[in-house]
Amino acid sequence: MKTLMVGGTGLTGTHASLYLREQGHDVTIVSRSRVDNPLLQDFGHLAGSYTSDDLSVAQLEGFDNLVFAAGADIRQLPPDVDEADFFQEVNARAIPRFFEMARQAGISRAVYIGTYYPMVVPEKIDTSPYVRSRYLADEGVRALNSSSFNVCSLNPPFIIGYLPGVHLPHLKVLVDFAAGRLEGMPLVAPAGGVNHIASQSMSEAIHGALERGEGGKGYLVGDENLSWKAYLEMFFQSAGNPVDLPVSEDEHPLFPDMILYAGRNALIEYEPDNTELRYSRSNVRAAVDQLVEAYL
Repeated sequence: MKTLMVGGTGLTGTHASLYLREQGHDVTIVSRSRVDNPLLQDFGHLAGSYTSDDLSVAQLEGFDNLVFAAGADIRQLPPDVDEADFFQEVNARAIPRFFEMARQAGISRAVYIGTYYPMVVPEKIDTSPYVRSRYLADEGVRALNSSSFNVCSLNPPFIIGYLPGVHLPHLKVLVDFAAGRLEGMPLVAPAGGVNHIASQSMSEAIHGALERGEGGKGYLVGDENLSWKAYLEMFFQSAGNPVDLPVSEDEHPLFPDMILYAGRNALIEYEPDNTELRYSRSNVRAAVDQLVEAYL
């Protein structure tokens, strides 16, 4: 099976590309520039961006599957740009447009990696430009499903994992926190918590969606419901520095309000339906251990 991976240089895309190849897929990665990660040097490469007009239907012909692990969040928001306009263009408009090209190219199965926010806090669709853009992207993509174009979406929570050569500053800082490397950082945990999923589980879910995903369906995926206190204490334990973190309802420097779209102190817990995707569970602690070992 020839599979096209958009967003193949990030954590989710890189891990999924490696995993799908182990399952027999011939994976080609789409990225703007040359792939530098040695783990991906022998993968096929297609230069281009889903947000631009530099990819054509003809270039997508010949592929059987599409996995879309791109999309923009607060980390890609340029300074001095209107947030609503930016997310509307790069998510709500550009993503369904790319999937329409894939359908025209004859790709038969496609998986869109979105986010869990529209499903777990749907009230934010009307108040958060980011959540609304992801909701519209998901709706637009799944509306393209047909008898010849099976497309579904996977909507994960926080994804944790490690691979050499993948830039993960948002996870490395948690290792630094646990290792006592952040001078002046208060030893407290935010109130609330969310579901988490490891890269291993996520890659298995992507494979399951390509194999068995129901066309037109949006899947809420996840693994472990963890308070921020329990989650952070995993890092401290793995770093050999176990601690009982007090909980604060104040804004936390490592988890600012601007990245917590469900709201500060929110507690998001759910049990995903894993009947069709069949991914493994309870992999979060192993991912934390791997991160700490790599960065220490």
